[in-house]
Amino acid sequence: MFMRWAVVLLLLLSGAGWAEEIANFEGYVAEEEEDTVLLEPDVDELLEPSMDEGDAQPAEEPATSGSRSRWANRLSLETTTWALLPRRGAGRDEGFLQVQPRLELVKPGFLQLDLGAPVRLRMWGGGKGAGLVRKEDWDELSDWGQVVQNLMLGGDAPNFVWVGALESYTLLSGHLVRRYNNRGNPNYNPAGAVVTGMLRPLYVEAFASDVLGARLMGAEVVLDVQHILMGCQPYPMKYALSLSAVHDWGKAGGTSEPMTLAHLDGTAILVSRRNKQGGFELQANAGWGGRPGEGGAWGAVAGLGAEYMSSTADMRARLEGRLQRGGFRQGAFGPDYELARFQVAGPDAVPQADAPFPDGYSAHGEVILSWDAESLGVLGQRHFRLSMGAEVFSWGRMDVDGRLETQLFHRNLSVGVGGVAVGVGQPGTRYLASGDARWRFLGGKLYAVGQGGTLLFPTAEGTLRPGAFASVGLGVDNAR
Repeated sequence: MFMRWAVVLLLLLSGAGWAEEIANFEGYVAEEEEDTVLLEPDVDELLEPSMDEGDAQPAEEPATSGSRSRWANRLSLETTTWALLPRRGAGRDEGFLQVQPRLELVKPGFLQLDLGAPVRLRMWGGGKGAGLVRKEDWDELSDWGQVVQNLMLGGDAPNFVWVGALESYTLLSGHLVRRYNNRGNPNYNPAGAVVTGMLRPLYVEAFASDVLGARLMGAEVVLDVQHILMGCQPYPMKYALSLSAVHDWGKAGGTSEPMTLAHLDGTAILVSRRNKQGGFELQANAGWGGRPGEGGAWGAVAGLGAEYMSSTADMRARLEGRLQRGGFRQGAFGPDYELARFQVAGPDAVPQADAPFPDGYSAHGEVILSWDAESLGVLGQRHFRLSMGAEVFSWGRMDVDGRLETQLFHRNLSVGVGGVAVGVGQPGTRYLASGDARWRFLGGKLYAVGQGGTLLFPTAEGTLRPGAFASVGLGVDNAR
C-alpha cells in the first residue's frame, strides 16, 4: 500500500481512515456522514476486520442499548477442538480443547477494547511430561500480548494509538514493511502497536511488532512539501517526501540476527477526481533504500498507484519496478518474515539477515478490492474482499501472498481462504495455506466454525518443522 494510501487518506478533510494494515475489531458500527469526500475512508475503515485462522468471523454491532452513541459491548465464548497434525513424518499428533472467551467494549471516538485469548487444553498427544495447557502458547512474556486482541485510544485520525495483532501491516510507503504478519510463527503470539501523529507539515507513524519484547521496531516521517511551499492546503500531501527506518533486535520469539534497513521516498498525486458519489486518484512514487553500515547493499524503486472509491466499492492497486543490489530488497519485512528470520525459503537454509540475495530487478504488484452490495460504511460489512500481492524477480523467483473473504446468505455465512508462496521457481519453495468458515444460526446468537491449514514451527536448531492444524466447534455471543 502506498504511503499516499496511508497518509492522504488519513488527512483529507475529516482525516479518518487507514484501511488495510492493522484492522481487527468486530463490533462497533459507526454512523455514516452524508458528505463523505472520496478518498477519505471513514473511521469504520480504520477498524476493518481481517479474518485470519484464529479470528474468522464477520463483524456485528455490539448488542447493547445506545450502541451507536455511548458505550457498547459484546460478550462471546467459543469452544472448539484444535488438532495439530505432523507433515512428512515430522512430530506427532496433538489434540486440544480450545476455549476462547472475549469481551469487547467501545466508546466511539475515545476507546475500543477487545480482550480474550484461546486457551488450549490437551486431550491427547504431546509425549511424556506434556502439561494440560499447551505451553508453547504461554512460554514467554511476549505471548501474554495475545490477551489484547485490539486496543485503540483516540478514534480521530491522524493522532491515535493502536495495540493488537499486526495481520497484514504496511508501514506507509511499504518499501520496508509490506503486508507483515507478526504472528506468522505459530508459537509466538505478541501484541504489536502503532502510534500516529501529525504536526504540520510533518506526519509520523511508528510501530513495534512486540510491545513486550525487543523485536521489530520502526517509523516513517512524512514531510508535506506542498505545505512548505504554499502553506496549508485543502488537500494536503499532494507532494511529499518521507524517510523510514526499521530495526529488528531479534530478542523475542526466538533469537535471530539483528537487521536494520532505511528508505527515502517521494510521492506525487498526478490525477485526482473527487465527488460525493465516488472518484479516482493516480499517484507516482520513487525511492532509494539500503542497509546502514553495509556498503553496496542498496535498492531503488519507481512506480504508480491508483485508487477508486464509491459507497459500495473500494479498489487500490500499485505497480512498481524495483532494483536490488548487495543483498538489499524492498519489502524485506513481509508476510513471511517471522519464519524467514530463522530460515529463508530457497536452497540456502540460513536466516534472512545472513542470506545472500542476488543482484537483479523485479516487478511488484498489489491489488486490494472491497465490495458490498449495500454499503462499505458499516464496519466489517463486505460481501467480497480480495487482498493480493506478488513480486517477480529477474533471476527466476516469484513471491505471492493473498487473502479472499466473502459473506453469503444474508451474511450468516462467512468464508475466507488465504495463502503464501515464497521462492516459487527455485528449490526449497515455501507454501502455506489456510481456510475458515463461520455459519450463524438460531437467530445469529449461535454459530459453528471450522478452520484448517498448514503451519511451520521454528525449532531450537533454527530449522522449520512442517505441520498442519484443523479445528471445528461452536460459539455464542450477544452480537445479534
